[in-house]
Amino acid sequence: MPSETRLAFAHPSERAEATATDAAPLDRISLRDHTVEVEIGAFQAERGVTQRICFNVVVEVQPLTGPIDDDVDRILSYDRVTEAIAAELAVERLALLETLAERVAERILLEPQAMRVFVRIEKLDRGPGALGVEIVRAREQGDVTPDADLPTETPQPELVYLGNDAIGSPHLGGWLDQLLALGRPLILCVGASDTPAPQVAHKMAQRRIDLLAIEQNAWVLAARDPRCVVVDTRTELDWAMKNGQTCVWAPSKIVLDSVDTPSAQPRDSVALAAWFAATFDAQEMLVIGAERPESASVPLRVVLASDATL
Repeated sequence: MPSETRLAFAHPSERAEATATDAAPLDRISLRDHTVEVEIGAFQAERGVTQRICFNVVVEVQPLTGPIDDDVDRILSYDRVTEAIAAELAVERLALLETLAERVAERILLEPQAMRVFVRIEKLDRGPGALGVEIVRAREQGDVTPDADLPTETPQPELVYLGNDAIGSPHLGGWLDQLLALGRPLILCVGASDTPAPQVAHKMAQRRIDLLAIEQNAWVLAARDPRCVVVDTRTELDWAMKNGQTCVWAPSKIVLDSVDTPSAQPRDSVALAAWFAATFDAQEMLVIGAERPESASVPLRVVLASDATL
């Protein structure tokens, strides 16, 4: 086997050694055959089931200056590598190994000592062999500490549920004025319209239909006021909140990709919105023009659609 081909299938530690430079040699730590069972994948057959994925990671680190003194606090611990993997798996359900590898590498490179990282991830249950990806990422030239690369803190949003009477109310513009005057990012949630959604016997298909019915109503709300922008990912929500955008939540992606699957069903849209509010550690959710559900993940403050003042 040619050396290039052999190296392509070798453990990342061999690739790290083969691509090392003579200048400023780096130390390496490695994680081999770390296997976890998660739900991941872009195909419908991969939803609702877990599969084994295997991680092999090598991190090149700056050698320590001075004695280690057998002090674990002075080194980049193996636990930091496994914690990076666990943390990214806990954020959301992902479709692509490539996305997971990028995020794990990015998190590891936030460690002060980490200079370059090799991440190989393989699916073990999708065929007779292992199917996977491998990436190599390095800290940008001139980066001294990771602190400058950390995202700025996302401000605490105001979560508001609008019932159908509220969406069609002449008070809508005034409510938005009052809410925006609070000075916090605004996220609006809605339920399905009063027009019944199609009904099917397949439970998972019905769940998707009901989520899409909510999203249709989100676009109805967005058409009612130009300040409202429909968003469907947490990344876009975080960007919008930092940039003063009024968001209308389209729930399908976040709900279906959630690691912590909500118990509330799409038809219980106020309870589902309360679950979403809880992901922001919201202290309260305002409900306008809708009934209070039997239970909710956060405290609710309910006002009538006829009330001009919130």
